Amino acid sequence: MTALPLDGVRVLDFTQVIMGAAATQILGDYGAEVIKVERPGIGDIFRRSLPHEPGTNNAAFASVNRNKTSVELDPRSEDDAESLRRLVEVSDVIVNNFRPGVMERLGLGYESVRSVNPRIIYAEATGFGPTGKYRHKGGQDILAQAYTGVMLRKADATHPTAIYPTSIADYGAAMHLAQGILLALMARDRTGLGQRVEVSLYDSMVALQHQEAAMELAGAPELNWASLPLTGVFGASDGQLVIVGAFRENPLRDICIALDIEDLSMLDEFRDGESRQANKHSLHAMIEAATARHTVEGNISRLESVDILCAPVRSLGEALADDHSAPMIIDVSDPAGVRTERHIGSPIHLSETPARVGQTAPLLGAGNQWLRDLLDTAGGASGS
Repeated sequence: MTALPLDGVRVLDFTQVIMGAAATQILGDYGAEVIKVERPGIGDIFRRSLPHEPGTNNAAFASVNRNKTSVELDPRSEDDAESLRRLVEVSDVIVNNFRPGVMERLGLGYESVRSVNPRIIYAEATGFGPTGKYRHKGGQDILAQAYTGVMLRKADATHPTAIYPTSIADYGAAMHLAQGILLALMARDRTGLGQRVEVSLYDSMVALQHQEAAMELAGAPELNWASLPLTGVFGASDGQLVIVGAFRENPLRDICIALDIEDLSMLDEFRDGESRQANKHSLHAMIEAATARHTVEGNISRLESVDILCAPVRSLGEALADDHSAPMIIDVSDPAGVRTERHIGSPIHLSETPARVGQTAPLLGAGNQWLRDLLDTAGGASGS
């Protein structure tokens, strides 16, 4: 089999829930040996976070924990602490997403770990970073949305403030964490030394708004792509579609041509961008009166004929049922090899060394005997 980019890299994964676990799963998908260290008898709290799906391997937990080996170790136990010390000696990366100070109290702080293995990459993901006035606050996706201004961003100021229901902070921070680990591994190839990698939900959500922040810091008007006068969601006879009226000399004229209505761009109240913004609600009502006469697909066909950007507004189920999504849906064997689970695969497509999925999330402690065998050998395989 073709060697994967991270073959030979061993990762000690102390992460829980989503942010850290999604990062280590990316590493596992591309060849890293990921050892998920869990509390004996309890495990990652995400295993039991969905009451409607009993058991320790619910679908949400499995979605961020495939390609890992679960071992039960308690750092407060003398024997387990020794096992962890030996694992540190033969590992390349340690990842955790505890609050600042937790790993130190467990005897696994950066300085302690580095003294055992100076080549170790020590990666930490927190809610608000290791310094600053919020450092001890619990990190959570929704809190990061609220603290960083994301929750107040909306297409229309009259819309109520709402929580974005997809874990965008967790996933964004997970990707930054994975990037940081890979950069540190590349640097170690040159220097022979490891380093600390720090990522936070807060920083990742601020970075997500880099364009908007640049405008804010420059004292410029607010940048809000969703609030542009010719961008919005419009009703059709059988659903909804989104129209992005931009990147054209006169997109309003083209929209009107496509929908077979009078050229609204000739009216004084819609003659330029400023007037369209001021009269946005009435403009949208007039466009929707036209889109309501056609099906979603009929509207899209008309609008695309004049090169206006548009798309159907679909549910996740509808998106997953689209054959365009088929390459992203993968079948993964469960740990016992009894059944198959369906997961979303890696969005990173490499032509020569694509992601490889061995099995879905491990059962709690399934790798305990594997760990004993590893440590019974002559120190285990040395870290790369």
